[in-house]
Amino acid sequence: MHQQFWGNSVQAYLEVFVTITVAVLIKRFISKYFAGLFYSLFSSQGKSLYRKSFLELIINPLETFLLFFIILIAFDKLSLPPSLHFTVFRDVDFKTVLESVTNGILIIVLIRLFVRFITFVALVLEEKASNGSSDSTNQLIIFFKDFFRVFLILIGGLLLLHFSFHYRVTNLVTGLSLVGAAVALATKESLENLIASFIIFFDKPFSTGDTVKVQGFNGVVEKIGLRSTRIRTDQKSYITVPNKQMVDTILDNISLRTQRRVDANLAIGLTVKAEELAALTEDIKALLQNDVIENTVVYLSSTGLTANVITIQYFTSISQTWDDFYTFQQQINLGLIKLLEKRNIQPAASLPSVVVMQKEQAVSQNQ
Repeated sequence: MHQQFWGNSVQAYLEVFVTITVAVLIKRFISKYFAGLFYSLFSSQGKSLYRKSFLELIINPLETFLLFFIILIAFDKLSLPPSLHFTVFRDVDFKTVLESVTNGILIIVLIRLFVRFITFVALVLEEKASNGSSDSTNQLIIFFKDFFRVFLILIGGLLLLHFSFHYRVTNLVTGLSLVGAAVALATKESLENLIASFIIFFDKPFSTGDTVKVQGFNGVVEKIGLRSTRIRTDQKSYITVPNKQMVDTILDNISLRTQRRVDANLAIGLTVKAEELAALTEDIKALLQNDVIENTVVYLSSTGLTANVITIQYFTSISQTWDDFYTFQQQINLGLIKLLEKRNIQPAASLPSVVVMQKEQAVSQNQ
């Protein structure tokens, strides 16, 4: 057992062989045990709703990591044979290359394990968000899932440079900082739009599917991107608005209105008697007694040379779609016409427009 081969005893080779064999045989059970233990720590109140999905994503990379880690520890008990002590390139020997390769594989397997974990967290959040949350929440989850995956890959690349290639990462980070500052100055507007997208995601002034009014355009938000927001206008055109403008300018989220206000002026001829105007006003008030109408105002606002004007103002809770709102407004207008026909009242043909000029000028009237 103590006989030497390639710089190591037979006993050392047997110990390494037994260790690796046992690791191959029980790696599945060890991986399931650690995955279940980690899930119990991660899951609140021991819920097992997502346990199957978690194990499917985590077990394979965890199994690979544990097996490779045990193999690495086992081979560390062996000494490198003298015949393998040679220079590969310049001052780099074979032992250094072997250590760099093993460190690189270990880092890649570990990063893969963390990426799978991020994928599982995103999967759980997406499933929860689909049960009643808005589309912007799902889009935010997808964005951060990709963001953290890229972040982990970058961290893995830096670890590879440091442990496998023995490169001083601090020098690289300093260089990247200078380059990043230059890029930030060159792409200032794009970065502002990117920051504005985070504000939209977190502050949620609007969401996908909302009807908004911004920059003089009315439309439905179809997509919120990292740089801009796409809106389908009421004229069916498709416009792109930078996110910075969506945040900095005054935005009216029409979908969040609880009510819509309607104003109307009913011009009645001067031949109509006061009693008839009063009765017509009461009829209009009765017409507006509706379950979806609140805060009605009906009064004789003015009387002049050509017409008596009845001002009508009401708020309706029909605010979800423009079609419903216009249909309801049409019903009210038709009801007003029927009231005029019922009482045989003729509306005035036109109203005068009065323009007040300077004192030295005359007052003109257009009829």
